[in-house]
Amino acid sequence: MKGEVVLDAGAVSRCRRRVHLEHDPSMREVPLPPPDPTAQQRIADATAHREDIVQRLMAASGGPEQWVKIDRDLSAGERVERTEQAFAAGARYIWGALLPVDPAGHRRGGIDLLVRTERGYTPVLVVRHRITDRGTGAIVTEMTDLDPAHRASDGSRKVRSQPRDQLRLVHIRRMLQTLGQADESLVLGGVIGLDADVVVWHDLTAGTWPNGRSAITEYQARFADRLAIANAAANGEQPLAEPSRVLECRRCPWWPTCEALLTETRDVSLVVRGEDAMELRRAGVSTVDNLAALDPAGEAPVINWTGVTFPDAVVLARAWLAGLTLVRRVDRVDVPRGDVEVDVDMESFGDAGAYLWGCLLTGADIGLEPGYRAFATWDPLPTGDEARSFAEFWAWLTDVRERTEAAGLTFRAYCYNALAENRWLFGSVERFGDHPGIPAKKEVQSFVDSEEWVDLFRSVTDQFLCSQGKGLKVIAPAAGFSWRDPEAGGEASMRWYRDAVGMDGEVPDDGQRERLLRYNEDDVLATRALREWISERAQAEIPFMFDI
Repeated sequence: MKGEVVLDAGAVSRCRRRVHLEHDPSMREVPLPPPDPTAQQRIADATAHREDIVQRLMAASGGPEQWVKIDRDLSAGERVERTEQAFAAGARYIWGALLPVDPAGHRRGGIDLLVRTERGYTPVLVVRHRITDRGTGAIVTEMTDLDPAHRASDGSRKVRSQPRDQLRLVHIRRMLQTLGQADESLVLGGVIGLDADVVVWHDLTAGTWPNGRSAITEYQARFADRLAIANAAANGEQPLAEPSRVLECRRCPWWPTCEALLTETRDVSLVVRGEDAMELRRAGVSTVDNLAALDPAGEAPVINWTGVTFPDAVVLARAWLAGLTLVRRVDRVDVPRGDVEVDVDMESFGDAGAYLWGCLLTGADIGLEPGYRAFATWDPLPTGDEARSFAEFWAWLTDVRERTEAAGLTFRAYCYNALAENRWLFGSVERFGDHPGIPAKKEVQSFVDSEEWVDLFRSVTDQFLCSQGKGLKVIAPAAGFSWRDPEAGGEASMRWYRDAVGMDGEVPDDGQRERLLRYNEDDVLATRALREWISERAQAEIPFMFDI
């Protein structure tokens, strides 16, 4: 008898190979790494966020008598029973619903909130990420107004792309349809995000996906694919999904299993990711060795390259085989330099804000003390004190630039991957524009667009091929730099920050504040070491791509 497979909403967004592994009986005894503490903390934060939201909603939306609040700590059977009782009673709002498993539809799942309309229920997610940006066109109601009939276009917000949210909403809607509980007149789903100020209402039939697809059509295609994969795995049939390295691998508990197999087979995805790897396999180039044997100056396989170019792919394969982290892709490497230089690194806590701007001043004497300085707020984010720390950072940076110009000298400021710093430069202006010392958007734009703002990530990308990745923690060691803290990294810093500000009701830990400052100082020291290495030694130390 074939094994019965049921999938949760996450399966449609999950790596195809992971779906296979999760349903392969032969993998049940494979030891998985312990839960990542940072991931566990994100789950705890999301739980606290949801509890805060439901308390606010219950107080504002008709009072507790309008609500059925189902405890998530109950057993699955008890939660399903409570949900069915709420349906039978025609409850206006059902919080924490867990729907009966639909074996015929192969679905299982629950939802944060179900809102009863005139003809049935509409699902609403509560998530701990941002769901809108500044712009226009988002369809919203006020956060405490859960009636989708009141939705209207917002002239100050646009929807931030969060595809997984929409797919989760479609999954639950399909389950509600099976139960006869869906509002068939409103093919909608709502989302309440981190800012908790509006409900964004998604039309699940709108052609907002690539090539005009809707969330429903995208879900249907993905669900059918994942169901076929899971069924094949559960019943010992030929696997429909083989391992391939993708971005999701970095946080996947199954990565050690896949990595061992990929390394053993020398799979091409070890150097070329995503769609490019899939296309290369279809073209008969399935291993790193196959790719390295090709002539980078010759005829490329006829595929649609979406990541690196064909010559770069060949060289990356050769670098991987040679154990080289970096190779030069240009004849001569260089990086813009100034008489006065500032290395900048920002620390943020998820979407909640940027709590620290660290700067390293070096170069010619302009009457300011050289070295590291930090502009921080230790009030738990989100906080208005973030405006003060950002304004102080911007005032200091402006002073450095003006002193440099007055001295007739050149100025450069460096960061590693300007997408992060730029996000919070502009985000701080948008959120705190009325606070004293906050610059106008055009002032920040002028700086970001100028030759004074140098993204070293771009310098590395343009001038080197990186076989092990391009993160600063990978590239800076090639320049001889090492961090003082053995746990240094973005995920670890999230844990340190929680302790530093006493986010969980504990006494703020001064030791963790010092640890964060030391980590941030090392980040700006790393960018200085990297740019100096590119200017002075990389030319001699790193081989040219066509010489390997």
